[in-house]
Amino acid sequence: MTGRWHRGRRRVALAAAGLATAVLAGGCASLPESSSPMAIGTITRDPVTVSVPVPEPGREPDSMLRDFFAASTDPTDAHLAARQFLTPAAAERWDDAASTTVVDKVDVLQESRTGDEASYAVRANRVGQLDDGGQYQTAEGTFEAKFRMTRVGGEWRIDDLPPGVIMDRPQFLKTYKREALYFLDPTGNTVVPDLRWVSATAEEMPGRLVDLLIAGPKPGLSGAVRNVAGNLSVPGPITKADGRNVGVGVGFGGVRIDFLGAEELSPEDRALLASQVVWTLAAAEISGPYVLTLNGRPLDDRHVDGWSTADVSTTDPRVAANSSVGLHALAGGSLVAVTDTGVSAVPGYFGSASVLRSIALSRDGKLAAAVAATGRSAPEQGNVLMIGPTDGTGTPALEAGSLTRPTWSSFEPTAWTVADGVRVVRVTLDGSGQPVVSPVDTRALAPLGETMTELRLSSDGARAAVIVDGKVYVVSVVQGEDGTYALTSPRPVATGLGSPALSLDWSSGDTIVVARAASEIPVVSVSVDGSRMDALPSRNLSPPVSSVDASANSAFVADSRAVFQLNNNDPAGDRYWREVPALAGVKAIPVLPG
Repeated sequence: MTGRWHRGRRRVALAAAGLATAVLAGGCASLPESSSPMAIGTITRDPVTVSVPVPEPGREPDSMLRDFFAASTDPTDAHLAARQFLTPAAAERWDDAASTTVVDKVDVLQESRTGDEASYAVRANRVGQLDDGGQYQTAEGTFEAKFRMTRVGGEWRIDDLPPGVIMDRPQFLKTYKREALYFLDPTGNTVVPDLRWVSATAEEMPGRLVDLLIAGPKPGLSGAVRNVAGNLSVPGPITKADGRNVGVGVGFGGVRIDFLGAEELSPEDRALLASQVVWTLAAAEISGPYVLTLNGRPLDDRHVDGWSTADVSTTDPRVAANSSVGLHALAGGSLVAVTDTGVSAVPGYFGSASVLRSIALSRDGKLAAAVAATGRSAPEQGNVLMIGPTDGTGTPALEAGSLTRPTWSSFEPTAWTVADGVRVVRVTLDGSGQPVVSPVDTRALAPLGETMTELRLSSDGARAAVIVDGKVYVVSVVQGEDGTYALTSPRPVATGLGSPALSLDWSSGDTIVVARAASEIPVVSVSVDGSRMDALPSRNLSPPVSSVDASANSAFVADSRAVFQLNNNDPAGDRYWREVPALAGVKAIPVLPG
């Protein structure tokens, strides 16, 4: 293997908002300044800082303890840097692999002190954890631990401490970087991001990422993706494309990776392996060309000199499949197409109906699924799901007391919705255009709460984002061998949101835009692993924001007055919500494909 995850049984806690933290007080959120999502290869990255404190002569015990927490962010050689702050006996006893907790707002409180001994209570906010292979999970609550210190040769050292690693978040962010591993969606049409936190120098990073890629996706995602690299190994070092061992992963010159494994990889799987490797390294700003061999021969004879992102463009995770369909809206209960100059009714049922409450277009825009009012009062079913060609006839598929906004699969003519807040169903059009309703197994979601008010499938089809009782979760979408589907492995994100979530949508495979019930900062952007929450601008919005629809380039929301657009490509200083001119003054709901 090209590099080994240091003491792989680790978990690292990180602030609920990661690089940008949501801090709640009295029901109000204090969120960071807004930031813009960026495409692969455009993010300006600061180098990982590997310098950590060392014990300084004459240091007071409480300061020495804080330095120990900072040094604990370096995992090299079983946290050798941190062990320097321990007595020899404590350094021998300390089990750094038991757990790892990164905390925020650390208080070091003295409990007792004599000339040669001191004891301290450490209290902090527990904000997350990192499982095997850098897998992040959010966490909440208070961290408390006791530390005893003693003098060794006249200098303070830690003599008794709890097992596991404790990191202060600011120092953690200087020594760990969030990277994306890319696995394959079930169809092999695109790649799916799996975010990890890695501590490595630039030269170590290619080997670390390839090792993690071979190790496979996080357990909760494994049933939703494929990993062609899973049966391979890299027994030798990763080098520059020309074989040099110096400066690998730094600057130009590309990389060379010699895989060892199954000879029987088909040409299709070889191309998919290249997709996984190229997008993983490109996302980490490790430049190509990417020379890939398998068992001593080129992975593909057409790419002897290396692969580029252009060679795997068919699986590009940045491509917006809905870019040609354009913006639509639900206005006056009908579907309209929105252009720069105005709106026009869509031909067929969906454009002529006046009772539509929500609607979703398929990824190619050719099909529509809408929730329509039946006109019947409770206890009769008040809503019906209508499905069919966007410019054709709508066919009733399902009636319920309530139905969430539909969402479309990325690789089949199937819409998903939640009936009565608890029952997730798939509605597929058969060969004759008739709807077939199938249940989705949601037993894994039962502990989350009572009512699901939003369900949105990611464009890669591997995940769904849901709102349950006002909280945001990401779940895996798993298809069984019998063709049935299940939503599994729910993970909380947007921890510390402060107000109930009202609506959400995917802006990319690793980012979700969430509208919350708050007058200040009503819209935020959340990473799929929960490690980052960014405030989006609030300028021009009049809360509440009731609906959000997003793509890689733009986010659209409906507030109390109209429909607004936020362009992700605008400069930070000029990035604010602009009213959609064609819908000026119109109470409408924005609609993008998906």
